[in-house]
Amino acid sequence: MLSSSTQPVTRGLPPPSWEVRALAADRWPSFYAAVLGAFRETEPQEATDLWRSLAEPHRCVVVEDCGAIAGTAGVFSFRMTVPGGRLVDTAGVSMVSVQPDCRRRGVLSTLMRHQLESLQRLGEPLAVLTASEAPIYGRFGYGVAARQLSLDIASRRVRLTAPPSGETEVELTVEDPHKALAACEEFYARQVPLRPAMLARSDGWELLPLLDPPAWRQGASPLECVVARMAGEVVGYARYTVAVDWSRTNTAEGTVRVRDIEARDPRAYAALWRFLLETDLTSRVIAVNRPVDDPFLHLVSDVRHCTPTVLDSLYVRVVDAPVALSARTYATGLDLVVEIEDALASWNQGRWRLSADGTGAVCTRTQRAPDLSLDATALGSAYLGGTTLTELAGAGRVREHRPGALTAATAAFASPMAPWLPHAFCRSLLPRL
Repeated sequence: MLSSSTQPVTRGLPPPSWEVRALAADRWPSFYAAVLGAFRETEPQEATDLWRSLAEPHRCVVVEDCGAIAGTAGVFSFRMTVPGGRLVDTAGVSMVSVQPDCRRRGVLSTLMRHQLESLQRLGEPLAVLTASEAPIYGRFGYGVAARQLSLDIASRRVRLTAPPSGETEVELTVEDPHKALAACEEFYARQVPLRPAMLARSDGWELLPLLDPPAWRQGASPLECVVARMAGEVVGYARYTVAVDWSRTNTAEGTVRVRDIEARDPRAYAALWRFLLETDLTSRVIAVNRPVDDPFLHLVSDVRHCTPTVLDSLYVRVVDAPVALSARTYATGLDLVVEIEDALASWNQGRWRLSADGTGAVCTRTQRAPDLSLDATALGSAYLGGTTLTELAGAGRVREHRPGALTAATAAFASPMAPWLPHAFCRSLLPRL
């Protein structure tokens, strides 16, 4: 999200304090131009137009220096699934940038502090972002809460095991992505409550996965879509492009680039993957954003020829600790006192008693001695169940004060499905492969 590049060139002496201003409606073009400029990017007009239609200018702010934009930050209003399936109001932090000649002067810190205080006033208990550079956001209380799996598959060297057959056959049809959009989005909506970190799509966001400017294709075909049905019902889909390379030996060595693949039935999921792996004129399949617990890893005959790579994806910031901790459910019963260190959000600082019975939770301030202590960044990492408290304790990020508390809390915070973010909302997750 934040661009960092060259050494700063001072535009003027740093002012005693930066002033954060709400974005005036007529300043959107200059705001977005500043974002693109900070990232050294240009983009096709259709992409700019789509982002403008999705933007919430009233939730965007700027820091100015001598009348020029020095930094930007924006928020998208989302609802995110937390463990237990509840959708919780969540701020999607995006379009964070600092102009190259204003770096190292406190612009980012000013923006992030202002934004955090605004989210607390608005009652949004969670904030999320993806980071173009990993080291930036931990100091503001954002922790890596979800990761993504990337696959680079030598498709001619692997095969898929067949799930048990059933009475209903899987039917695959190649369809125009726009014509299949309504059916695919209905299926996506059914998947959202099942996995932590998934975002419900509000109006307009369904168009982002279809964004396919020719300038971004890198020689690949226009976006294609294959839909899986069983007894006439949509049970999965995949969106992809195909780039065929004849340059080496006059033999096709094409690449299938998978943008989305979803299915709720193992047979449908296997059928979709088989379709992609067996695409004519290709020998490689790339999928860059899959959940770390993707069943594909257990369908494929030789995972070594799939080159799995795990990277950070979604960062979570707990804005309001008692509300956020009460909003999710826990895998086991729990009665725990957690001491939170949060210098940026003083309202979170202190000791909290978290009581949960598997169906709900209550989090209230207490003076009891702590069982565990951790900082805001570690809490963000653990919140969705994708990073265990035991892992964090091994790195010195969580401290146990009562024997057994760490084991109990780790079990309670666990999620049966790994958190995963398939819904892009930041430039680092734009649908380009």
